[in-house]
Amino acid sequence: MTDGPEAQLMRVLHDQHAAALRSYALELTNGDRAHAEDVVQETLLRAWRHPKVLDQSERSARSWLLTVARRIAIDEWRSGTSRAEIMTEAPPEQINDDATERAVQGWLVADAIAELSTRHREVLALCFYQGMSVADAAARLGVPEGTIKSRTHYALRALRLALEERGVTR
Repeated sequence: MTDGPEAQLMRVLHDQHAAALRSYALELTNGDRAHAEDVVQETLLRAWRHPKVLDQSERSARSWLLTVARRIAIDEWRSGTSRAEIMTEAPPEQINDDATERAVQGWLVADAIAELSTRHREVLALCFYQGMSVADAAARLGVPEGTIKSRTHYALRALRLALEERGVTR
């Protein structure tokens, strides 16, 4: 790879995601550092071969990388190439699967929420994350209750569209 724009983007991708990817790969490989490094290297190689990843937002790129790493680990386990290296009772897809899925979904939701307008993020934070009623949120923001209802409606609609763009379906 030359020092062109692709190489620079790959360096940025590596700098932003390698640590998280390495940590995740360690979980997938049951703490086997050498195997985890192989998974990270293969994942980054696939990112280089798929330049569309380089153009994604930071969180979208991370989600893509984590998904690819997981698939690599699963494929290796299924093919038997790493069975001698990974001493585990369950395949990688069963190791901490719920926690992994929650983490990936959390990143996708956080990425989608980050795209919302400040007003939409604010009303979702008050009504859904802090559990405030419409009246309490309206008093806190100094706007009519109808405004809170309207913002909530449009915020949820925008959030649903953002999640659908990321491949998250209902």
